[in-house]
Amino acid sequence: MSRQLKLGAFLMATGHHVAAWRHPQVPANAGLDFAHYKRLAQIAEAARFDTLFVADSVAAPTQDIASRMARSDHFEPLTLLSALSAVTEHIGLIATATTSYNEPYHVARKFASLDHLSGGRAGWNLVTSDNAAEALNFGRDEHIGHAERYSRAREFHQVVTGLWDSWEDDAFVRDKASGAYYDPSKLHVLDHVGEHFRVKGPLNVARSPQGQPVIVQAGSSETGRELAAQTAEVVFTAQTSLAGAQAFYADLKGRLAKYGRSADSLKIMPGVFVVVGQTEAEAQEKCETFQQLVEPEVGVALLGRMLGNFDLSKYPLDGPLPELPLTDSGQQSRQKLLTELAGREHLTLAELGRRIAGGRGHYSLVGTPTQIADHLQAWFEQGAADGFNVLVPHLPGGLEDFAHGVVPELQRRGLFRTEYEGRTLRDNLGLARPG
Repeated sequence: MSRQLKLGAFLMATGHHVAAWRHPQVPANAGLDFAHYKRLAQIAEAARFDTLFVADSVAAPTQDIASRMARSDHFEPLTLLSALSAVTEHIGLIATATTSYNEPYHVARKFASLDHLSGGRAGWNLVTSDNAAEALNFGRDEHIGHAERYSRAREFHQVVTGLWDSWEDDAFVRDKASGAYYDPSKLHVLDHVGEHFRVKGPLNVARSPQGQPVIVQAGSSETGRELAAQTAEVVFTAQTSLAGAQAFYADLKGRLAKYGRSADSLKIMPGVFVVVGQTEAEAQEKCETFQQLVEPEVGVALLGRMLGNFDLSKYPLDGPLPELPLTDSGQQSRQKLLTELAGREHLTLAELGRRIAGGRGHYSLVGTPTQIADHLQAWFEQGAADGFNVLVPHLPGGLEDFAHGVVPELQRRGLFRTEYEGRTLRDNLGLARPG
């Protein structure tokens, strides 16, 4: 079979457009409506998506303008995905859990449990947190600095994967006749002592169906890329052009060899914000409907968050993006991407806020299924992507548009599966099971 691309459905309650919750076709209470998420999961699974992905933050936005966004109430993602595992059979279940405000034992245990519950479909999106407000919920006055966050993350990953290997695959014999529940020779106590953590082990969950849940990352800074090359199996990234995506792809794949890894051991899936219409004019009209719902102050508040937790409210809306220091608490790669976009297109603060209201700096496509498939095919075949993490403006409508329009076009071209390859997330992504 020829190489095929991978697709993730990046779910965000009402949709990715910051004003989606105001649209008449969107349930405003979607963040806490399980029936809504069940429908999304089943749409994506019927379309043979590889994964569902749920991002997370352990702080609620509460600045003045937050009261005009649908970003303050939503399910804890592991709880949600555990419930969705019972109403799906094949689709992967990826959740974000920060290494900055969790302990390794908690994370190892929860994702191993999700892997068992789902029959081998769990993935952990390892992040270091880019929301400075999270610090205040965990006994800190300020967010952990960039360098320390990544140092902690590297050791955190080491501990979690070590705990996942506490037991060999056949350690639990559960032999009623002999009275042996597990074979002590197949138990491995971690006994980790490091700079950030001391963890004895073992994990009180047997080795999971995938051996280890899939490791996902989204860091695109220099430090983030190096961590991904060492540890990640899937990388989500924001890229705004084919050339930029090709450079990122080549750079990250090129780092793998020094860690003894093959190019196929890491799948790079850029985010793509997609608005689908039967005609190009219809797609543009859909997009503009959401853009008209964006209040300038809301767009600028979102922009300040994406740039690295800066308050931009004191700057004129019709003025340029001010010069900002390099963020130490946010995403340095996203700050660079958005600053370059503003300079390249001479955008005012309000215009830049409006520009990112849907895709938040991700590549954006507005058009027919054929037009969108053309772009995805070009990125896939020209060394820019192994697949895509799909962001839609509103839910469920935007996901239905993609599933019923773009997916059949990709299948017609032989670029995407018509049936799942296996039962586990590793099977479907083409990733090896760890020994």
